[in-house]
Amino acid sequence: MSKTDLGNFFDDFAVGQVIEHATPRTVTAGDQALYTAFYGSRFALQSADTVGRSFGLPAAPIDDLLVFHVVFGKTVADISLNAVANLGYADCVFGTPVYCGDTLAACSEIIGLKENSNGKTGTVYLRTRGTNQHGDPVLEYVRWVMVRKSTADAPAPPVAVPALPDCVPPERLAVPDQIQPPDLDHSRSGSPYLWEDYEPGERIDHVDGMTIEEAEHQMATRLYQNTAKVHFNHHTEREGRFGKRIVYGGHVISLARALSFNGLGNAMKVLAINAGTHTAPAFAGDTIYAWSEVLARFALLAHRDFGALRLRTVALKDRPAAAFTYKGEDGAYDPSVVLDLDYTVLIARRKPA
Repeated sequence: MSKTDLGNFFDDFAVGQVIEHATPRTVTAGDQALYTAFYGSRFALQSADTVGRSFGLPAAPIDDLLVFHVVFGKTVADISLNAVANLGYADCVFGTPVYCGDTLAACSEIIGLKENSNGKTGTVYLRTRGTNQHGDPVLEYVRWVMVRKSTADAPAPPVAVPALPDCVPPERLAVPDQIQPPDLDHSRSGSPYLWEDYEPGERIDHVDGMTIEEAEHQMATRLYQNTAKVHFNHHTEREGRFGKRIVYGGHVISLARALSFNGLGNAMKVLAINAGTHTAPAFAGDTIYAWSEVLARFALLAHRDFGALRLRTVALKDRPAAAFTYKGEDGAYDPSVVLDLDYTVLIARRKPA
């Protein structure tokens, strides 16, 4: 009997199946430093313990998307080792803040399955829960991923497509209980703009671009212990559809979030991902640009000194974002678009005079 694991194929999954993922991961200051090195994120709350403490937290929390990537990485060996592509996200809520020294683990439940028309692949829907060493929830999300069948004639499981919410409602947003508004120093946060300064419908060109380097996206994906073949194995992928390795979609999400600092510098924390689509693959050598639209602005009744912004951030490759193009008249995405992300962020409100 072989002791090696070839990973699960589409026909190995069943709705209701629960998978406890291997290898808990202790997050360190080194991980946070590497994350900053890969993306150059400049949000003050995650950059300095002094800022974290000024908000009433014990220290600077680990970047929310680093938490997402670590939890996501736990799932890959069981879910998407034989994936063609990760397709999208929904109903993602960030919970208890994560700090250096916390240990993260993940568990997933299969909530939907649908064979694709080609008979060679199928879409797997799963809900993943990430917890810390105390069992506190740090993250919960749904994603769906296209996975190869073991053989073309393998019987497909019954079709089951879950109903998913359009967005995470405000009452489910987890704002840390201890967070408090500091006397904001705009020279430290990098932006004078607060909750009141953003209007629904407003669009922001984040101006800057960042080129994906081969070594950086490979190292980043290894940092998250994401073992998907499409990201690492050039020997197999050069015979595939694209002839080269695909950049992990989460790498593009983090690039877009880092670029959004220019225009959204006080959007200090990601509270939820309402929906997300990887509309096209990205590759080493592509330069990523981004723009954001304010979809909604709402107050947080339990935290009156803070508000939330629902944003759409669109990432494009090799095309500046100034035109704000992302869909044509036919509703199809522009070929330059690689990410359409709908998410909610926490931002301080202006104090009354």
